[in-house]
Amino acid sequence: MNPYLHFVSEYARFAREGRSYPLGTFAKPPRPQPAPDAPKVLIFSPHPDDEVVVGGLALRLVREAQWNVINVAVTQGSNPARQAGRLQELQHCCDYIGFGLRQTAPNGLERINPKTRAQDPAHWKRCVDIIAGILTEHRPRAIFFPHDLDWNSTHVGTHWLVVDALKTLPADFACTTVETEFWGQNPSPNLMVELGEEQVAHLITALTFHVEEVKRNPYHLSLPAWMIDNVRRGAELVGGQGGAAPDFIFATLYRLRRWSGGHWQTAYEGGRNLGCATNPAQLFG
Repeated sequence: MNPYLHFVSEYARFAREGRSYPLGTFAKPPRPQPAPDAPKVLIFSPHPDDEVVVGGLALRLVREAQWNVINVAVTQGSNPARQAGRLQELQHCCDYIGFGLRQTAPNGLERINPKTRAQDPAHWKRCVDIIAGILTEHRPRAIFFPHDLDWNSTHVGTHWLVVDALKTLPADFACTTVETEFWGQNPSPNLMVELGEEQVAHLITALTFHVEEVKRNPYHLSLPAWMIDNVRRGAELVGGQGGAAPDFIFATLYRLRRWSGGHWQTAYEGGRNLGCATNPAQLFG
């Protein structure tokens, strides 16, 4: 008897069974509030839901280091009829997972993509100034935003929006930048962050608060498979070609650098695997 038939059948069974699970009806887990002087992290999310899809490291900073993580809703989606509803879903999601929430505009920013950056400099500058103002207000220890090849036009646009905002800030502004990936794989990640089963379950649960989005496409159910594949990729891309894979089941990949003096600086040479036994605050010393 081939045991892999059972292995695959169980994956398929859970994927089908998960479609019947409830959406967005879960109570917030207990957690301490961050101290008023806790280091701040800003997640610049292209769309509502990106904050938890890529938020494994941010979640660990909340739970293990008691940092203050704030999701910045760069847009609220491109459908005007859904923008208010998506904001409400986003608020419920952030409340569950323990992230703060900051809007960029009453309905989010519009037309955040490379085409706007190239063809409408006046609109782009207004958006850049909003992001620069948020960075100046919060002086974050770290910021999360998509890498420059994350395929989706709003994800790529958000990358350049944040970079252009950073370039407008004084030379003494410094933070750690954590570039995320989802739609397009980052060809040069340098950090793989392990996630435990409970952490992955909380991320999936938070995604269910984006009720209408996951009804349309139940992508919350594929999150574990994506994180499993991240371990396969990260073993070579982060750990080095031909290297031994770490004993992770679930992980998220990032590119971590420092922004200082108006430009990027290397945070460390090579790649780094951050296991569940290590406090993630050590990355930002």
